[in-house]
Amino acid sequence: MLKRFFEKHEVLMCMILIVLYMAINSFCINSFGTNDFRSALINTAFSVLLIVLAVSLKRVAYYGLAKPQNTKKLLYFIPLALIVSVNLWSGININNTAAEILFHTLVMFNVGFAEEIIFRGFLFKMMEKDNVRTAVIVSSVTFGIGHIVNLFNGAELVPTLLQVCYATAIGYLFVVIFRKSKSIVPCIVAHALNNSLSVFNEENFLSLYIIPVFLIVAPIIYAVYINKVTEDQKSPDERPIE
Repeated sequence: MLKRFFEKHEVLMCMILIVLYMAINSFCINSFGTNDFRSALINTAFSVLLIVLAVSLKRVAYYGLAKPQNTKKLLYFIPLALIVSVNLWSGININNTAAEILFHTLVMFNVGFAEEIIFRGFLFKMMEKDNVRTAVIVSSVTFGIGHIVNLFNGAELVPTLLQVCYATAIGYLFVVIFRKSKSIVPCIVAHALNNSLSVFNEENFLSLYIIPVFLIVAPIIYAVYINKVTEDQKSPDERPIE
């Protein structure tokens, strides 16, 4: 019954999931912050809800919760390590307790999981059936624009706009990885680790303005590479999207 209802109202359900996630995330940040056990519990509960939904729909592998394929052609995802490490490039700031770091890590793991399965799983797979190119664009841009909500959580304008840009670029890379590897697991791991390491980030000119430019350029280069090396495996209706 749930599967039939979801398939009939898939657009509506995807929009509800996106709005619900953004509302929960904003509530946690504004009410408790990212280093609080309550944020960790709420975000974990939401992740469990998404897993239960995927299992109920019998779409676990369909949404990318599966073993990656073509790992050799995708360089074993090693370039993702650059994206993961950027929060350490401008210095390491340790001003939090062990408990705060633990709760921050739990929150960010769940954020990485939720965003990947919603934007790369539910949203992309919903649209892919009609038009792959449009699905890639919408998944990437929606993911990027979604970060504009940080303005309402106290973030500054210019860094937030840069975040929207590099989140869009990373979103594009992640959806390409999903299409080529049939898995969002590498994206979840990279996303969660990158977010988790933000607790050690030292804010300065490098982290606020230089690194964001790198995060715009590097993901696009890696995505173009992936498209190029896997082009020979594609059918005529799945040409590279660059």
